[in-house]
Amino acid sequence: MCEHTFVRWDNLTITADEATRLPGYRDDAVVRRFDAPEALDMRFYEVHSRSALNRVPAQSRMPFRWTINPYRGCSHACVYCLDGETPILMADGSTRRLAALRVGDRIYGTERVGRYRRYVETEVRAHWSSIKPAYRVTLEDGTELVASADHRFLTGRGWKHVLDEPGPGQRPHLTTNDVLAGTGGFAAGPMEDADYRHGYVCGMVRGDGHLGTYEYARAGRSLGRVHRFRLALKDREALERTQSYLFDAGIATDEFVFAEAVGARARILAVRTQRRAGVEGIEALIAWPVEPSESWSKGFLAGIFDAEGSCSQGVLRICNSDAELIAWIERSLNRFGFQFVTEPRGPNGGRNVRLGGGLAGRLRFFHLTDPAIMRKRAMAGAALKTRGSRRVASVEPLGLAMRLYDITTGTGDFIANGVVSHNCFARPTHRYLDFGPGRDFEREIVVKVNAPEVLRVELARPRWRGEHVALGTNTDPYQWVEGRYKLMPGIWEAMRDFRNPCSVLTKSPLLLRDLPLMKEIAAVTDFTASLSIPTLDEKAWRATEPHTPHPRARIEAVAELNRQGIPTGVLIAPLMPGINDAPRQIEPLLDACEEAGAVSIGGIGLHLRGDVRGVFMDWLRATRPDLVPRYQRLYARGAYAPREERARLAALLRGRGRRAPTWRLRTRERPQGALPGAAELRGERASSLFDGATTLRGEGSASTGGRSWAARGQDGGGGGGAGGVTPAPPPAAVQQALF
Repeated sequence: MCEHTFVRWDNLTITADEATRLPGYRDDAVVRRFDAPEALDMRFYEVHSRSALNRVPAQSRMPFRWTINPYRGCSHACVYCLDGETPILMADGSTRRLAALRVGDRIYGTERVGRYRRYVETEVRAHWSSIKPAYRVTLEDGTELVASADHRFLTGRGWKHVLDEPGPGQRPHLTTNDVLAGTGGFAAGPMEDADYRHGYVCGMVRGDGHLGTYEYARAGRSLGRVHRFRLALKDREALERTQSYLFDAGIATDEFVFAEAVGARARILAVRTQRRAGVEGIEALIAWPVEPSESWSKGFLAGIFDAEGSCSQGVLRICNSDAELIAWIERSLNRFGFQFVTEPRGPNGGRNVRLGGGLAGRLRFFHLTDPAIMRKRAMAGAALKTRGSRRVASVEPLGLAMRLYDITTGTGDFIANGVVSHNCFARPTHRYLDFGPGRDFEREIVVKVNAPEVLRVELARPRWRGEHVALGTNTDPYQWVEGRYKLMPGIWEAMRDFRNPCSVLTKSPLLLRDLPLMKEIAAVTDFTASLSIPTLDEKAWRATEPHTPHPRARIEAVAELNRQGIPTGVLIAPLMPGINDAPRQIEPLLDACEEAGAVSIGGIGLHLRGDVRGVFMDWLRATRPDLVPRYQRLYARGAYAPREERARLAALLRGRGRRAPTWRLRTRERPQGALPGAAELRGERASSLFDGATTLRGEGSASTGGRSWAARGQDGGGGGGAGGVTPAPPPAAVQQALF
């Protein structure tokens, strides 16, 4: 076999090219590194495989005999740098946890414009996580950042890593002489309790509302009395927040158009009530408190800023002519240590309370009080200036490995807890080819670049009997690198042309890219799809699969595939005791699966085999040490949990007595040239029980070969890159060697 020279990933720059010999492969592998954010610190071993169809060993007890793995290893994971709790500055001036960011989110980065580096809006292009040794960087002003040793921050002397690296030479790293660029630590946001809501309403209504009870004379009758409240604003966010807070207090209001848009003037909406009880209730809400709490003061400052505040040309002001209101603004600002100046009265009688402290002061005000109107919080174009005590006080190891996160942005940086943070890509550290189950599995990816061509040869052999082929049973065929190599379309074309029954299990909505081919396969033979979705719980998902597509995106993919006529189910796997097995976590997922039209819903309990056990337990010790004794007890005798535990997990899925939608299958007449064993799915509902994990029923199931391949907790089933048998953490490593 001659050495191949083509590269399917032709839209990226090749930065390194070498050859090496991999065990089990006759020819040398071409080793490539690509100049792309997703691929740095990763190596791709392009090989010519002698076969594409892999026989499933009998000891795996799988109900199908054949699978295809175009990739060995999983490239979902990459380099990870910061603690997931680190607040990131969003483009609307708010903050969000780094772990909660999503691709497409708008955030702030920086770029040099003229003499200064300035804040600019940018977009999150990628998001990853993994477990690495963690270090705490503390600044003199109290700002804390937890990061890996490889992470880089911007200082007055340029970009510097958290720590030097071992070995010869030295890379720039932080010392106590360095001052980080930025505003310093972000203030924690307010708690939206009753006091905060009352304070906000007080500031908003006193600042911009009209409230009163009026009496008027009526001819021949007693005096009339009218109760009126009205609040008119052009910014819907503040209006909706006020209306919501009033409703929480039992006061209903009506919304109406106060003024239509005219020319450059925007339409103004308003809320009102003329009920006596409503007006009296609002009067009670806005009464000055005798001893205002911190929460009330934060809400009041947010409300009065939304009503009467402005922020332009780098200056934040709140203007009012009421001396009592000005005094309450001053009192509240003093309470939180803000720098401010109250300016003399202007020609119209109003006075400005002007906030000091520069951008750091403005950001602290916004984050501490959380005003509703986002346009007033914009800071694009502001110069990045280092003020205050941003000097590094210490860099110390935490003595444990943590799940750390990183993102790629359009500017190459982002604002993490007030300091400028670089997109961090560590250099490759594994230069050997004796792959292990942990980090190697994430970074050393074998790509069978000739898989579609070899598959055609194998399907054409006379001895091939057209047996069902299941994809996604070892590593996910739709991991992100498939978006570059594009091996799956060729594989689906071969399946279509030879009318070979097949199925796919994945964690990624990327399979929607190949929907037209899947429909062509379904027209000539049996084809089903399944999405592995272990949980909808955000906390559990972030802890176990942070580098995978969002579970909601997978649910949407299930719905779209079923709408397009591709029978698609869901595998709730793995079910991990204490992590994603609570009824409050499973019930919403079951509801979402049914709403998406899932033709099957199955589940499997976690099992731990071989090296995977050690990797998983290491992750558990680092992230959930409270669960270690429980798992040691459950898995003391082997890879599988005890029968009673598997029964408990199975009961979670059938607890409500729901009947999972499934599909019966029947053999149809084969068109001329069709291979033996083809079967047809038809939309006839069949009863099903969850016994460990049940999915499709019927004879010759297109996805199972006769029974659910995830049918029992002790089976060695897998899915979606091992989502079916082991948790995503440690990322990708636990997806290895399902058979």
